[in-house]
Parts: sequence; C-alpha cells; structure tokens
Amino acid sequence: MLYGAYGFTGRLLLAEAVRRGHRPVLAGRNAAKLAALATQYDLDWLALDLDYAERLNKTIERFTLVFHAAGPFIHTSEPMVRACLAGQTHYLDITGELPVFESVFARDAEARARGVVLMSGAGYDIVPSDCLARHVADRVPGAMQLETALVALADLSSGTVKSALVNANRYPGGSLTRRDGRLVPSPLGKGRRKVRFSDGRVREVSPFPWGDLVTAYHTTGIANITTYLALPALPGMGLLSRPALKVLGQGAVQRVADRAATWFFTGPDEEAQRKGRTYLWARAAGPSGAAEAWLETGEVYRFTALAGVRLVERVLAAGKRDEPPLAGALTPAGAFGADFVLDIEGVRRFDSLP
Repeated sequence: MLYGAYGFTGRLLLAEAVRRGHRPVLAGRNAAKLAALATQYDLDWLALDLDYAERLNKTIERFTLVFHAAGPFIHTSEPMVRACLAGQTHYLDITGELPVFESVFARDAEARARGVVLMSGAGYDIVPSDCLARHVADRVPGAMQLETALVALADLSSGTVKSALVNANRYPGGSLTRRDGRLVPSPLGKGRRKVRFSDGRVREVSPFPWGDLVTAYHTTGIANITTYLALPALPGMGLLSRPALKVLGQGAVQRVADRAATWFFTGPDEEAQRKGRTYLWARAAGPSGAAEAWLETGEVYRFTALAGVRLVERVLAAGKRDEPPLAGALTPAGAFGADFVLDIEGVRRFDSLP
C-alpha cells in the first residue's frame, strides 16, 4: 500500500514504483483524488481515515508492507505504525521529524517480536546522510564525534513546509545537538562553521535539528553528533528562521500558514527534478583518528522516489534468497550498509577532494 499517494512526493513514488514494475494499492483520505490517480495508472485504491483504528487495523493486516507518505508525520505516523504492528505489516515512511524517529525506535522490541520492519526516513530524509555517516564511522573505529552537513533544497513542496510548521517551536532555543548520547537544546544559528562541499564551494552552515541526530546515533553508536544545514538565500527559506518559526508555530497563525503552504509551495518542476543536485558532507573523529567524506545526489524529491522504492524492494526481499531476515526499528544504512546509497541513480561519493 502507498498511503498518501496523491501528495507531491506520493505521486513521484508512485511513478517510480510503476516504472519498476510494481502495482501498489493507492490509499489516503481523499476518495476523489485517489479514484482519479488510480484510473490514470489502472490501479486499485481505497479511502482510509487514520482516525478509525478498527477499520485501519483490519485493512492494514491484508498488506505485507505500507509505504507511508502522508505528513505531517507527527500526526499521521503513530496510528499507522500501531496498525502495522498489529497486522504484522512492514512500515516505511519519509519523515524528517525527530519526534517521529524517536517514537519509532521506541517500538524496536515490539517490532522484533512481531517480525516487522519499521523504517522512518526512507527518502532524502535520511538515506544519503545516514549512509554517509556510517561510511565515515566505519573508517574510524571507536569514533566519538560525528558531524554531518547538507545543502538545503531550493524548491519546497507544501508537505515539507507543513511539517516544518507543525514542528515549529518544538525545541528550546530552536535547535538540538547530541551530547553524551542525549539530545540537548542549542540556539538556532549558534556554532556556525564553514564546510567545503564536493562542488568546490565553501558554504557557511548552521547547526540544525536534522534527522541524523536520532538515526545516525542508532546507525553508528556515536554519542556526540552535530548536524548542519546550509540555507541559501532563496524564496521560502525565511520560513526556517527562528523568528519566523516562532510566529508560524502559534495556533491560529499556523492554521493560516498551513493553508497558504498548499497554494504557494508546489515543489520543483520536472526540469528542476532532472537537473537538481544536492551536496552532503560528514566527518567522524575519535582517538584513532578522523575521516571525512562527501556525497552528491540528484534533486531531493526525485532522490526520495528512487531511494524509497528501492528500500521497499530490499525490505520485501529480506529473508529470501541471499538476503538476511530483518525485523525491528531500522535505519537505511543500519539495515543495508553504507553503500546502499551508491545504487541510487546520480549518486557519487568522495573520500577526498582535489
């Protein structure tokens, strides 16, 4: 099942799944949108409201795997995860929201007992950074410090903006870091540094509460993690400033902004998806030394479609042929290794720069 199939990212996931020979059942709340999309692709569909647990559970138990693409995930993930555990159905989503990652990892023992894979962040959040973090950590045995940085996308979808709005003001000071295994508040903008990326540009990056603060901790075991983001001066990026988030996170203002996001943030067009590039950097350090590496991927939403479908294929293949069985709350790199990302079209990794 692909839940949230008619959203911006859901449509990209659907197109890629069909291109690779899959025929997912389309699901979501809006019957009219689902019917139109299902007719276009000649697929089955069903309207499903997450608020009705009994029907949700009975429906989900019919499926082997649910790919959950309907956010904000802090509202939608929990009922779907519960249904997947009850029905012994694998669960993947594309969240970048830290509370969702933490909630999913808290269910690790239950997922293992049920023989179910729970994997949040099965897209640009957080496949490339998770794989790059594991790559540098594997090169530094006993690493105690991890830093990751990425260049933010320029064109946002309404779903991305809505997730940012619903998580506004969640962290005292605006950001977080991980110190001695614990998430601690950090002032947004404090601790800026400069990072050279693989396109040769040196950019100023600022600490930002990216998903690696949770996922890379589980993937690598490193207890001290700082995640950075380079924010270009482009329309829409002002929404990620601390003053803007403080205002937009307030009840009535957030509701208005949420509706506005639907109209004003439509995501990258086909040309931008085809030509876009993103850049990541990671560094691990410890008593035995340090290692850094760089990664380039295609445009963020296009990457999510490519990576998400391949993760579905790998999870469904687990326990068959030469693939080991999987269960529990897992990260992409924790399940499939640092090199998984290299199988995605348009990805390049560098261990040094000229």
